Amino acid sequence: MTKGNAASLISRIRDAANKFIISELEKHGIKGIVPSHGDILTYLYKHDHVTMKELAEYIHRTKPTVTVLVNKLVDCGYVIREKDASDNRITYIKLTQKGIDLQPLFKEISFRIREIMYGGFSEEEGKQLEYLLENLLLRF
Repeated sequence: MTKGNAASLISRIRDAANKFIISELEKHGIKGIVPSHGDILTYLYKHDHVTMKELAEYIHRTKPTVTVLVNKLVDCGYVIREKDASDNRITYIKLTQKGIDLQPLFKEISFRIREIMYGGFSEEEGKQLEYLLENLLLRF
């Protein structure tokens, strides 16, 4: 077994997946969204409104990084900021109709990525791959 190549392979797989996502979005006329935005939109598809802190925890990024990502989504018209009615210090992030309209495309792209990643693997091999990757992540 060759040791020392895993980090390079993981990096290349991530780069290839990100290029695929961007390419698929651009084929559908969606520009300005990067894979990190997908993490935010995916979370918002499951929750009506969320705080910046919740988003940061979910996507494992700092609040300043999430702020930059959300600002871009606001500029593109996919999300809005909304102050809490009872506590003005709390700001929620919510999808706009334009953001909601992206959900079917995100589902399609996610399905295609899963097909690429797991297509040649048996069910057991897929589980083993995930187990090994999760185990590796826990070491950091």
